Amino acid sequence: MIKLFALLFFVTSAHALPPVSPDYMLTPGVIDPRATVKKICKPYYTETVRHVTMKTKKEVFKLYGIDQYSDSFEVDHLIPLELGGSNDIKNLWPESYTTTPYNAHDKDVLENRLHKLVCDGKITLIQAQMEIARDWIRAHQDFIQQH
Repeated sequence: MIKLFALLFFVTSAHALPPVSPDYMLTPGVIDPRATVKKICKPYYTETVRHVTMKTKKEVFKLYGIDQYSDSFEVDHLIPLELGGSNDIKNLWPESYTTTPYNAHDKDVLENRLHKLVCDGKITLIQAQMEIARDWIRAHQDFIQQH
């Protein structure tokens, strides 16, 4: 009985924790095939392509089992728009503002760094997309913490 309670507590607690990384079954990452380096490096590019409806945001929260009214999360693009990401639901996940050491603010810093590297011709757009989609925390360690 005690073992069952401990297992049940662990499983429920694990789901109560905010996701630091997306569930790759739900959010594998999707790129916009129309995005090019020339386009994404233009000022205000993301403002011209950002379009995620409230209905889609609610659906993302539901898929992840998170209260849609929580102010501790934002619906974020795994592959950010500034790196040619899509508004497709398979590129969206509820990203925590409060987790430590990694959260939405840290991912924003990484996105800006990768965008600059792409626009400066230091890495390819495909490389930036793959780095952030594969494991954004590892990319943060490689591109932010190492520099």
